[in-house]
Order: sequence, then structure tokens, then C-alpha cells
Amino acid sequence: MIYLLYFVHVLVCLFLILVVLLQQGKGADLSVFGGGSTMTAFGARGAATLLHKLTVISFIVFVLTTLTISVLQSRPQASSVMSGAEQSSPAAAPVPAPATPPPAGEEPPAPPPGQP
Repeated sequence: MIYLLYFVHVLVCLFLILVVLLQQGKGADLSVFGGGSTMTAFGARGAATLLHKLTVISFIVFVLTTLTISVLQSRPQASSVMSGAEQSSPAAAPVPAPATPPPAGEEPPAPPPGQP
């Protein structure tokens, strides 16, 4: 769910940037993109109202997604990557049996081949 929220947040950010750049500044004859074509497409006042409404709506969605992401990320996580792993103790090295001297009169056993 959080990844879907991130995706929506990025889309809203890009849309908000685009809408703000398209708006006409106070007293400016030309907008950043399109030269004055916004005046002819939406009417003399229509572009300002539409772009203003789009800016306000995208800003509200931006704030809501930002707050939701911060709340979801601040919650303590109930599980971790290692929560399902078994806890194993380090493998103990086999302890060799203590060498006992052979009883008197017997020969010690021969070492296995390949050992000195």
C-alpha cells in the first residue's frame, strides 16, 4: 500500500509543478509555456479559474499524501526481515576425546593412514 501512495505522491508532485508553471503571473502578458495560448483556449478569465482550481486541488492532495506517508512511516514496524529466522547458536567444534595411555604391555593403536 505504501508503494501505491508513493506513486500517487510523485504524480501529484509532477502535476503540481506543471500547473504552477502554466499559471500566468500578475501583470505578465505571457505564461511560461504556450505564449498566450491559454487565453484563447479557455477564454479571458477561464484559464485563471481552471488553473487556480487545479492548483488548489493538487495542493490538498499533496498535503494529504505527505501526511499519510509520514504517519505510516512513523509507526513501529511489527515485524522485521529477521523476525522469521531461527536463532541458531554457533556450531560447537567437536571436542576430541582425551587420549588415554594404553594399558601397560599393549601397543598403542596405529594412526589412520595419511596422518603422521
